[in-house]
Amino acid sequence: MTRPRLELVSLHKEYDNGAVVAVDGIDLAVTAGETIALLGPSGCGKSTTLNMIVGLEQPTSGDIQIDGASIVGVPAGKRNVGLVFQDYAVFTSMTVRQNLAFGLAVRKRPKAEITRAVAEVAELLGMSDRLDARAKDLGGSELQRVAIGRTLVTKPAILLLDEPLSNLEAAARLAMRRELRRLQSEIGLTIIYVTHDQIEALSLADRIAVMHAGRILQVEKTARICERPDHVFVAGFLGSPPMNLVKGAIEPCEGSVVFRHGGLTLPLGAIADFIKPPEGRFTLGIRPEAVRLVPADGAALSGEVLLVESRGADAVLTVEAAGLKLKVVAPAGAHPGEGQATGLAVDPEALVFFGGDTNRRVDLPLAARPN
Repeated sequence: MTRPRLELVSLHKEYDNGAVVAVDGIDLAVTAGETIALLGPSGCGKSTTLNMIVGLEQPTSGDIQIDGASIVGVPAGKRNVGLVFQDYAVFTSMTVRQNLAFGLAVRKRPKAEITRAVAEVAELLGMSDRLDARAKDLGGSELQRVAIGRTLVTKPAILLLDEPLSNLEAAARLAMRRELRRLQSEIGLTIIYVTHDQIEALSLADRIAVMHAGRILQVEKTARICERPDHVFVAGFLGSPPMNLVKGAIEPCEGSVVFRHGGLTLPLGAIADFIKPPEGRFTLGIRPEAVRLVPADGAALSGEVLLVESRGADAVLTVEAAGLKLKVVAPAGAHPGEGQATGLAVDPEALVFFGGDTNRRVDLPLAARPN
């Protein structure tokens, strides 16, 4: 088995003699050439984790390993880890060339090596014609490319990006996301990307680690995490709009198993469909894209459209049904308007359940069906 390029082992960080727990015993393994996004709200421990990896903070306990060797206690400058901040940290009094050369000059590398490395990185970033420009004359996306290039020129084993696009306007963010994807494919760097923006995480990362209150709640491939969240928080955090979450009970009803919440009753199958019919309190998750609009007449679940939010090719509807306000994604122009009635239908296989006590995903114990 290939050893991970980076591994965090029971990593823990406390402040004020344990009164504040910023990182609460996280484990994470990152393979060489992989991009992982640490995604979560402000204050969840993302940046603290990054600071411990680069060496700006020391862990209270646990270990950080690169290629199997612990780097805890190793000075930041000797870890071969590059960090790019959200505020660029570019020397505005210097030229692009001087900024790119800075890290190698500090390391007292030969002048010929510095010249060659700067030229290579400038070409990679598409800035060969801007080498003699003053950093103070650059736009936001150019400054961020210089910041990334100044780190790349030192050839780090791992590149850490801390909210690198948050200061850019929408068009520049989109352009920089394309640049980062190109760099990923051309260089094959191992990248840890910290962000609170799920669009960035979904578009850039191979896997996403969702953090909350200092813990990693789930690490999953980008293509799967929205559809198969492992925790209620992940379900309610990811997606635009996020998953509809409804607390209720699973119980038997006339030979069937149903989920109930107030006036909402969703059939889950016959009792015979289950190895052991589940019972008790659960949270039901319904992805808005999985809800279909059907005629209100004869629908098992119907309600009124309270709000329509257009998004161009589609629209997000807020439908009040059975005392709940549910989000539904529908094609633009193919949905009822505000104040109109509609029926709702959901494929039972698209439902996700979370334990009422644990908030963790629960796979219902369905019996094997004959082919």
